[in-house]
Amino acid sequence: MKRVLFFLGQLNDRDVEWMIQNGQKIELKTGDKLIQKGNYVDNLYILLSGQLSIFSDETENEEIATLGAGEIVGEMSFLESRPPSVSVISKKSAVVYKISRNVIEARLSSNPDFKANFYYSLALFLSNRLRKTTDQLGYGVPEEEDLIDTKVLDVVSQAGARFGQILNRFSEVKFSVNY
Repeated sequence: MKRVLFFLGQLNDRDVEWMIQNGQKIELKTGDKLIQKGNYVDNLYILLSGQLSIFSDETENEEIATLGAGEIVGEMSFLESRPPSVSVISKKSAVVYKISRNVIEARLSSNPDFKANFYYSLALFLSNRLRKTTDQLGYGVPEEEDLIDTKVLDVVSQAGARFGQILNRFSEVKFSVNY
């Protein structure tokens, strides 16, 4: 869950409200494909509840990772405009927030503050994901995995509240984050 905090913590309340107004909730059943390897991704996704599995092969025999609430999906294809090298499939029933690439790009081109905050948020998110992967491969310092930079820590509470806003808007189950 902390990963979404890296993302939402750098956006302001107005930007989060804009995202809520311009995105939508989708519900996935077990086995539904959210992202197909090799097919372009037209949306950015935030997993609100449930679990997603990441697979690198077409046969879906070898799961690379399991994602839980608060994970962002589709961000690499958003940044690189390349098709994904993995498939993302619902491991359990899941609720996902999605926002269209076209809608985000329109906002990025018309709002320089949002653009700066959005890309900085993605950079922090991806940096954290890379650190975790490096640690899992045995090259990092595992006890540092849960440390958060003090600049990011200052906005964690706000980010938790923002994630709660998204969950409350798109879920039947009310959610609160206390930090």
